Amino acid sequence: MTDFLVRRFVRDSENTESTEVRTRYGILASVVGIFCNVFLFAAKLIIGTLMHSLAVTADAFNNLSDAASSIISFIGVKMAGKPADAEHPFGHGRIEYIAALIVSFLVIEVGFTFFKTSAGKLMHPEDITFDLVPFLILILSILVKLWMAAFNRKLGKKIDSKVMLATAADSLGDVITTSATVVSILICYVANVNIDAIAGLIVSLLVIWSGFSIAKDTLEPLIGQRVPAELYQKISQMVESYDGIVGTHDLIVHNYGPNQGMATIHAEVPNDVNIEVSHAIIDRIEREVGKELNITLVIHMDPVELHDAEVLRLKEKTEHIIKALDSKLSFHDFRLVKTTPVNLIFDLLVPAEYTQKDTDRVLHQLMQLISEMEAGATCVITVDHSFEAPEE
Repeated sequence: MTDFLVRRFVRDSENTESTEVRTRYGILASVVGIFCNVFLFAAKLIIGTLMHSLAVTADAFNNLSDAASSIISFIGVKMAGKPADAEHPFGHGRIEYIAALIVSFLVIEVGFTFFKTSAGKLMHPEDITFDLVPFLILILSILVKLWMAAFNRKLGKKIDSKVMLATAADSLGDVITTSATVVSILICYVANVNIDAIAGLIVSLLVIWSGFSIAKDTLEPLIGQRVPAELYQKISQMVESYDGIVGTHDLIVHNYGPNQGMATIHAEVPNDVNIEVSHAIIDRIEREVGKELNITLVIHMDPVELHDAEVLRLKEKTEHIIKALDSKLSFHDFRLVKTTPVNLIFDLLVPAEYTQKDTDRVLHQLMQLISEMEAGATCVITVDHSFEAPEE
């Protein structure tokens, strides 16, 4: 069913890097969510009214609130798809994260409400009666919500949408709460043991935890997080694949929403190549890589020495010392000032887990070892930090 809906309503569905295509996916998910929740609301409201069942009627309005979540998702996706303007030069993509954050608060609110109700039932137990029609309605609700969870999760993973994944978690929370109610009813009917309140407390805590998890995952890109290792390597390898580029470092990616970002990177070029030639290469890389990855790419050019024997000899020795201290350390922008004694200038890249104490210790050891390696040599070392996330 999911694939059919995508083929039918999402034009150019495989081009998920396109903002327009992502918006179509978001609209589809939101409209389906609104339709399903309104359907469940109408069915439960009619049957609850006919049977004079407060429980079924209350559950109907719970589905109406879920429809509101889908409306929030719809508005969020539509606004996130707006192009850049004078006030927002990097687009409106982060609105999708804000919409997901609002949905996460709704999930938490449902969990707290369910916890309060369950705590009340624990203090003042109520008899549970088995009625076939409301019971079948609960089963129908579970099946519909289970499909909605799978539907939103599949689309959310396909286009990396936080708001869809949040909506999927919301639907899955409804599945868990309703399933707990069904199990409680069956146990009470078969074994005459009322576990409704206890089951409700456990499920409500799970729903609250789910809401906080969604909020955490949504806040991370809003606050600013490290570059995923896969994207870090992809950008670095693409830039380094061009003739005239010796290496890269200092990659930083700024996230302005799904498929809307800006990256800066330092590209090393031979220092004996005409600066205009290197500049033309850099301009070409910025255009081509930026277009392919749908990011704004800015490249800083670093000239490096490739032929001077003394520079290469000291650079190799420095590398051996650094790797001996810690294999996670690396360096770049190596330069040599040929004074007496010589002066080595470079940037030292330290792991993210290094404390200031670790950094100070390594710097002291490094300077001492280099001085011993090259009698009296001095160093000017700039400490650098990687923005790459560790591989999972």
